[in-house]
Amino acid sequence: MGMRTDPNPTLADKLATAIADGILNGTLPPGERLDEVGLAEQHGVSRTPVREALRQLAMSGLIDMRPRKGAIVSKATPEEIESLFVAMAEMEATCARLAAMSMTPIERRRLQARHESMVALAAAGETEAYSDANVAFHSAIYAGAHNAPLAEYAMSLRRRVGPFRRAQFRMDGRLLRSNQEHDAVVRAILSGDATGAHAAMIHHVSLVEDAFEAFAAINAA
Repeated sequence: MGMRTDPNPTLADKLATAIADGILNGTLPPGERLDEVGLAEQHGVSRTPVREALRQLAMSGLIDMRPRKGAIVSKATPEEIESLFVAMAEMEATCARLAAMSMTPIERRRLQARHESMVALAAAGETEAYSDANVAFHSAIYAGAHNAPLAEYAMSLRRRVGPFRRAQFRMDGRLLRSNQEHDAVVRAILSGDATGAHAAMIHHVSLVEDAFEAFAAINAA
């Protein structure tokens, strides 16, 4: 069975996002134990999606899964986060380069439509809606590369980086800047400029990392 590449968030994804938000904003401090039963009752779900959410967060380095102790809030080091962003940038840039060469005309039109629909979300400051649309936007580029293994690897890595990518959207003005960066990526893909698409995506993800570092510094103060 292949890895799920559907950009629509599952219940476990939503739980992982809610828990990650608490960790990144300091509500859940390092060392705190996350109780599966308590989380399930708090969110009105069974323990199965809670376990999956905790597994996702462990992959991001936000929690540690310890024998007989369960899930403990951790703190990903700056070096670990940087490594994730470097890998994500290279992976997404490769997808963008291949998408510029391989996307069908209808895929290009759909990508442009996704991008244009996000302009209004960014202008209105709709952080959650923009973040969800952002996952779908990048997923369309993975699919447009027309390389199934690469798309699966990119989506898997994105889930690890996801909590950090969502957090940076809380920085003032970040939605509009993100949308402007997307514009450079989209223009390169639509024109079939593989080299330009690769460079634009590397630049975009590097700025995402910068924005997260700024967010983390403010929340650590």
